[in-house]
Amino acid sequence: MNKKFDRYASFVYLLIGIGFVWQSTTISASSYGSNVGPNIFPLGLGSLLILLSIRLFYEVLKAKDHGGEKEKLDYKRFLMIFAAAVLYAFFFEDIGYILGTFLFLLFSFQVLERGKWLKSLLIASLFSVGVYVLFVVILEGSMPGFPSWLSLS
Repeated sequence: MNKKFDRYASFVYLLIGIGFVWQSTTISASSYGSNVGPNIFPLGLGSLLILLSIRLFYEVLKAKDHGGEKEKLDYKRFLMIFAAAVLYAFFFEDIGYILGTFLFLLFSFQVLERGKWLKSLLIASLFSVGVYVLFVVILEGSMPGFPSWLSLS
């Protein structure tokens, strides 16, 4: 654990979270054809980021110092997941939320922890479908579920 990096990162994440919450208040509260306005997710994301940054700062204060041992950064994994995130954002409209999120999460889980396919498949599918159901069915928002070329609708 790199305490110095984590301490600064927690501060940066706190500022980003505050920025998300602050800017989400400038977005209109309702959207055409939806009971959930476009300000809900930035507000929720900012609030979650603030809470997680506070938690990270607390963990850094609580952690014991390991005598300054250096930890090797894993650029290969980072770049693979970053490239997958860029592709996910680029093809989001074409492949839809459920399929795109499922594939992105499955790929990311396998990059981070090779093997354990059943666990990766289960978590990726439950998260993708769960968030879609929460946002579209329960909160009555709108997002592309499946691609039109798959014709599941």
